[in-house]
Amino acid sequence: RGKILGKGKVEVKGLDGKTQTLNTKNIVIATGSEPANLPGIEIDEERVVTNVGALSLTSIPKRLVLIGAGVIGLEMGSVWARLGSEVTVVEYLDRVMPGADADVAKEAQKIFKKQGLNFRLGMKVTGVEKLKSKLKLSMEPAAGGETEVLDADVVIVAIGRKPYTEGLGLEAVGGTTDKRGVVQVTDGHFKVADGVWAVGDCIHGPMLAHKAEDDGTAVAELIAGKAGHVNYDLVPSVVYTKPEMAWVGQTEEQLKEAGVEYVKSKFPFMANSRARTNHETDGFVKMLADKKTDRILGVHMVGVGVGELIAEICVAMEFGAASEDIARTCHAHPTLSEAVRQAAMGIEGWTMQM
Repeated sequence: RGKILGKGKVEVKGLDGKTQTLNTKNIVIATGSEPANLPGIEIDEERVVTNVGALSLTSIPKRLVLIGAGVIGLEMGSVWARLGSEVTVVEYLDRVMPGADADVAKEAQKIFKKQGLNFRLGMKVTGVEKLKSKLKLSMEPAAGGETEVLDADVVIVAIGRKPYTEGLGLEAVGGTTDKRGVVQVTDGHFKVADGVWAVGDCIHGPMLAHKAEDDGTAVAELIAGKAGHVNYDLVPSVVYTKPEMAWVGQTEEQLKEAGVEYVKSKFPFMANSRARTNHETDGFVKMLADKKTDRILGVHMVGVGVGELIAEICVAMEFGAASEDIARTCHAHPTLSEAVRQAAMGIEGWTMQM
């Protein structure tokens, strides 16, 4: 374990209990995050597990209950349902995928319901009782009401993650965390104090490995006296279910709330030749563009392989592209990427079926 003792000093304690002090010019905090938990629920990583334990189960549970219908919850639920588990997803909110575009969330729920996942939305989990032969999960309506009980062989707690920042010794250099444990940075990016930096899940921004990688690159550049920057508005999100979900930029709900005038277009994979050939036609590509400038504001996808397709949009948006730039760029036929082009064409109403 490492602890900051002061400027340029880190105490390291080994598994044998011995300590040593390391002297350095720069300290980078990259401690990541850990699974969040609900009060009163004991995680043993055997029957009541996080995503870590869920990847280490030695057999396929007959009845699996997931607490949380976010990214991790749906990824775990999608996997275990395909392996043969009866999966029930319990979510406190009245929708799946909080934070994702509503059209994506709605389509995903429809697809996963068709795959066999049972969704219990608007439900608050109040406890998990461990019996010898099974688990009994208690829940009640989030708005109030009678308690219900679900029997399960395994419960996966997937309500999100929290920064792993306890005991860092930030106070020794004047650093602080907020009430969630997020390390506070003084320059709006990565600087905690002179010679102390923080990156990845322990600071603000999306908790994603590729975001953390870019953070680390930017900090290395700053330490070397160069310019280092990460555009968090263009960090893509990918949900590795089957089919996948992927998005970058703003959601339609965010644009409405901000009062931005926009045009939207959706192109279904049902009308894409490659998807039809592969018999993988679930989902769509949805594009949002500024009504006046045609600049792309956000793209949201559901479908097989969309985690790969989103990269094109990231590049386009980084260069300030308009939807017409993609619409008039030739895409190979037959490929799934044509759905991206067709969605862009739809902004100005000249979509073709491919």
